[in-house]
Amino acid sequence: MSRPPFLALPGCASAYRLRTARGEFAVHDARPEGGDVRGTVLLVPGFTGSKEDFIALLAPLADAGFRAVAVDGRGQYETPGPRDEAAYDQQELALDVLAQAEAVGGGVHLLGHSLGGLIARAAVLKDVAPFRSLTVMSSGPGAISASQQARTRRLLQALPVLDMESIWREMQREGAANPPEDTDVAAAAPGVTEFLHRRWLGTVPEQLLVTGRQLTEEPDRTAELARVPLAKHVISGELDYAWPVPHIDAMAEELGAVRTVVPGAGHSPNAEQPAATARALLAFWTAT
Repeated sequence: MSRPPFLALPGCASAYRLRTARGEFAVHDARPEGGDVRGTVLLVPGFTGSKEDFIALLAPLADAGFRAVAVDGRGQYETPGPRDEAAYDQQELALDVLAQAEAVGGGVHLLGHSLGGLIARAAVLKDVAPFRSLTVMSSGPGAISASQQARTRRLLQALPVLDMESIWREMQREGAANPPEDTDVAAAAPGVTEFLHRRWLGTVPEQLLVTGRQLTEEPDRTAELARVPLAKHVISGELDYAWPVPHIDAMAEELGAVRTVVPGAGHSPNAEQPAATARALLAFWTAT
């Protein structure tokens, strides 16, 4: 679970509901001053995540001339979703991303974090036309690591029988007893812990059920993605509890992608080392 370093939107950004052909999505939309836009970036969050996971990237990207649109996916936090598992099939979520890209004007640099990387990959494989590039952040070639599969399956077993508040309390107890082996658990800024609780309660349980299964069952589609004629970037921290970094390295090589490892970061370089992450992203997008 990514922890945003802060929650206050920068002055360049606004929060609103983006209207698309597939419904409305809660977004944070950061725009450069003066209206001279070098490109548009669509930021797709991961499992249990939200648009706030990218909040520390918004100002650096806008300052460099890029419009940055971070979204809550269907059933995530402030974007509503039905209590119907079929709505969260990966192909449905990929269609949502395609609709979001169209709504912001197309020609999009697409970035997906963690689960969002798998969804972004599915969107590109379905239709590459709306995209200028693909960045996969802290996301691997297929299913998550065995240890994280076990942890995710415990959540999947709990979701049908416990309410979200009870699961939250159990996760807090488990987290206190067994801290994650990553750096995305740095001390939260004031209000962040309360936000994480509120976000959890705002997420549709069926969204978690279906996307959690995706994380444990996702096939390796690297070879398929490698055939797509699109500039690609694979970025991660030095450590990653969800996908081993050597697996991410191998995926990047097979894709022929630009590869960036962010020093001092774990599974959420966007939140843990945003300045270095923004520099790497801007270097790639500027060269694309």
